[in-house]
Amino acid sequence: GLVQSQTTLAPAVMNTTALQNATVVTPTPVIFSSTTPGCFSFNASSCEACAPGSQYDNTLLCTCCPDLGLCLFPGACLPCKTGFYQPLAGQQECLACSRGSYSFTGSPLCHPCPAGSFNNDTAAETCTSCSPSSGCTQCPMCPGGTEALQTAAKDCTPCRPMHKAPHQTMCQICSSGFYQILWGQESCDLCPENHYCPSPDVNPIQCPSDAFCPKGSTAPGYCMETFFRKAGDTCELAPVTIALLVIGGGALLLIILLVLRRRRDSDRELAVARAPLLRKERPQGRYYGLPCDTEPVYAGW
Repeated sequence: GLVQSQTTLAPAVMNTTALQNATVVTPTPVIFSSTTPGCFSFNASSCEACAPGSQYDNTLLCTCCPDLGLCLFPGACLPCKTGFYQPLAGQQECLACSRGSYSFTGSPLCHPCPAGSFNNDTAAETCTSCSPSSGCTQCPMCPGGTEALQTAAKDCTPCRPMHKAPHQTMCQICSSGFYQILWGQESCDLCPENHYCPSPDVNPIQCPSDAFCPKGSTAPGYCMETFFRKAGDTCELAPVTIALLVIGGGALLLIILLVLRRRRDSDRELAVARAPLLRKERPQGRYYGLPCDTEPVYAGW
């Protein structure tokens, strides 16, 4: 039998550069004991170090070799599981990938998560895409006036004629009475006085001369046509309204007077009709010992 020794490079840096295996095998004569089960039948001169990305599995095909980490053929070495790596040859175990990286089966190194993704666990098999404007350290929230339009976005996009405060995740449409016509803004502007803003993404429109437009107006306000007209900041009665009120008031007064006069004439006619009854006199005299104009009383049978 033969004893083999090996030398390896320093641990590989975690990046995508291919590792150079610098294992050197030097055969040395050795005598195996017949007490090792099955080892007398193997040619130990064919032992090789487990390659980077794998580990020594302590099976019969490896225990027959003189040194740990050596196996009779590479297939006897166990490949590193997903999420683990081994940059050196002839090692007994694989190492877990750190947070923010991942690896494939049999990998000699770990790969950093690509831009727009992350993982927060060790021995990770994959990375997770960042959600739009998420708050994780790998995916910072977009600053005010910008937003992420899709998952795993690498850049923030300025808001269209809308707005977004630094603490918000998505751009928002301006509220009623406000407007914004510029890109990438954090807030909206209040519609100015003597203007109205029918849409939040257009310039304020000049108020008509016969209308009212206070701050925050979405449409001009008018006095009631025909009966009122604008006078400064208020509405006043139009001339036609005043004329109608005068005419209507005079007509109403005339009707009231006619009703009162008619009622007075009716009362006079009624009084004349009742006069003969009121003037009728009964002759003076006494009946049953009482004056005739005395109220009747019950006198019995």
